[in-house]
Amino acid sequence: MKRYDLLTPEGTRDLLFDECVALRMVEEKLRNMFLSYGYTEVVTPGLEFFDVFSLKSRYFAQESMYKLTDGKGRLMVLRPDSTMPIARLVGTRLRDETFPLKLFYNQSIYRANPKNSGRDDEFSQSGIEIIGGDVAHADIEALSIAIEVMQSLEADDFRFEIGDSAFFNLISSKLDLSEDELSEIRILVQNKNYPGLKSLLEKFGDSVYAKTLIQLPSLFGGSEVFERAEKVLPDDDTRFVLEKLKTLYNNLTALGVQDKITVDLGLVSKTENYYTGVVFMGYVEGYGMPVLTGGRYDKLIRDFGVDVPATGFAVNLNAAAATVMRKAKEPLAKRPDVLVYADETDIVKGIRHLRDIISKGYTADFADFKCVEDARENARKRGILRLDIVTSDGFTTENL
Repeated sequence: MKRYDLLTPEGTRDLLFDECVALRMVEEKLRNMFLSYGYTEVVTPGLEFFDVFSLKSRYFAQESMYKLTDGKGRLMVLRPDSTMPIARLVGTRLRDETFPLKLFYNQSIYRANPKNSGRDDEFSQSGIEIIGGDVAHADIEALSIAIEVMQSLEADDFRFEIGDSAFFNLISSKLDLSEDELSEIRILVQNKNYPGLKSLLEKFGDSVYAKTLIQLPSLFGGSEVFERAEKVLPDDDTRFVLEKLKTLYNNLTALGVQDKITVDLGLVSKTENYYTGVVFMGYVEGYGMPVLTGGRYDKLIRDFGVDVPATGFAVNLNAAAATVMRKAKEPLAKRPDVLVYADETDIVKGIRHLRDIISKGYTADFADFKCVEDARENARKRGILRLDIVTSDGFTTENL
């Protein structure tokens, strides 16, 4: 029988040293940023009832969730998303609060990805949710903070994509598509798979909506996309969405990031299917998947009993931490300033000395060795430049 006691499950991994430091650095930076903007932190359970994610709207595919049962045999899942539990929270404990609510979170999520997909099944997320409020104001606020998040990673090579899921939703609703076909088309549009789209939609013949759906992935680029789209979009509803997106784009470019923003009318989410309006993604050079994803979801919280619009975004902290590590010019996990050694008869004095120098702002490690030669050698190997040797008469310092 094969043993797995020395392995981590596929899609998971251990984080070591610099990875941990970088992860906590990014997490703390974003936490302070969100607090400074007036957001309040919430934490939802890592375990949720399956029912939270199996609403009639079916925002999440069953196969994407890790399932288990509780002590009463009820079906549970490991949290695959943070927005839906927050929607549940708003529909229950926060329903009588004053809106808009501005919330943020730092927590892990778990998704069962296809084998060999290269995606993490477990990763940390940090994000915000704006529950209620004026749509235009909330959208520009969420997007401006999202851009600030990308800038905070000190990655000059980041790029930002914006679109609106209403284009896909409105156009696809005019076609008689099954749930499976709609899901497949969503993936084809996001992947810009033109041959696949043409093959799947050819049964609709000369339908203007089918033709538009095929062209949707090609409508991406700079500000020129808006002029091109006006000639392609099939009705007043989609052109109205286009005008709103254009206004949002102009507001964002006024923040001085025009060269970082791409407009993509074929931008849809393959996983979070609850978006109803503006959607956006942030990328960093060298990382193949989005570091940041977000958008407007005006119908989701209604499923939990409160009809209120909402928008927000989530940052993949593991991806953000990898960006920080790549930019670092020296190790992030700092070595101690001082190694403190004491022999067996002076251990208590050694501990007191250790505490004393820590209280003065140093980082210090206690040398768990029987002889000073071993402590000295350990300090040299680790690059620790100071060794304090404690005796009954006091201590002496060696600069290594």
